[in-house]
Amino acid sequence: MVQSTATTVDEWFDGLAAPDRLTFDQLRLACRQQLDGWEERMQWGMPGYGPPGRDNAVSFNAQKRHIAFYAGPTAVARFRDQLAGIDCGKGCIRYRNSGQIDFAIVAAMLRDIHARGRSMC
Repeated sequence: MVQSTATTVDEWFDGLAAPDRLTFDQLRLACRQQLDGWEERMQWGMPGYGPPGRDNAVSFNAQKRHIAFYAGPTAVARFRDQLAGIDCGKGCIRYRNSGQIDFAIVAAMLRDIHARGRSMC
């Protein structure tokens, strides 16, 4: 999918292939549960979440060969040990398949990001 022209997150989800939908539904649910008070919106061609009036702090996307979860450099550094064996960039976690995603770790990262984000607002 790379960069979408969808204007809403629901529209982005409508464009997903059926096999990918369950994984992204789980990511969306985790974000909604852990990022209380943050806005869900399309930004940079992908779904994301951020404090009201600020850019997204968390995003995800369906790439050609992986599932991209943009958590930011601080979260990736803090959780690097728990992400052993997963392809990580400076602020992005690239899952080759949905089976690699440990949603307990994702939830912990989101709680950490949310706690840090509240203090910046």
